[in-house]
Amino acid sequence: QVQLVESGGGLVQAGGSLRLSCAASGRTFSSYSMGWFRQAPGEERQFVAAISRGGISAYYADSVKGRFTISRDNAKNTVYLQMNSLKSEDTAVYSCAAVFGFALPTDLRQYNYWGQGTQVTVSS
Repeated sequence: QVQLVESGGGLVQAGGSLRLSCAASGRTFSSYSMGWFRQAPGEERQFVAAISRGGISAYYADSVKGRFTISRDNAKNTVYLQMNSLKSEDTAVYSCAAVFGFALPTDLRQYNYWGQGTQVTVSS
């Protein structure tokens, strides 16, 4: 069982930056690949980024590539999402998720555990 708690969301102006954190419980955090997803009002949840168990490999949605960076610290059981050059269309609830194993799935149905989400609002 893995419990995930996100933090770091808030209100930021367009062009600004935020760093989201996702703290995981349990002693097997390094056995899970981690992902970030987001959901805007009236839209489906969409993939943002994923990172491998050891943090070596990462994968991004085209919409955030070059602006967002996913990273993790297995000693702290935490995964991060650094978001730069934010745009109004980045406004959404951001959730982290965990999937056991080495894959980096973009399909949310493959993830085993989810956090409750944190709101990010970008004003233009």
